[in-house]
Amino acid sequence: MTSPRRFPPPWTVEQTPGGFKVLDANGQALVYVYARETQQQVEASKVLTFDEARRIAVNVAKLPALVRATKRYRSGLLCD
Repeated sequence: MTSPRRFPPPWTVEQTPGGFKVLDANGQALVYVYARETQQQVEASKVLTFDEARRIAVNVAKLPALVRATKRYRSGLLCD
């Protein structure tokens, strides 16, 4: 049986020519979020602006910390 694949934190965001990508600590690309430069391109192709794509990529990169915090909360470590 193979061990489950891991994507170690921290996850980081890197800008690419067409948007952003989220990388794990080993440099493995996890997510690509595509965007367009101009509002005309955005409207014509129904895709994200660079600001929208950046915000999504940043929030995806925060997921490992969110999962850890949720596990600590549920285990009672953060409860009063």
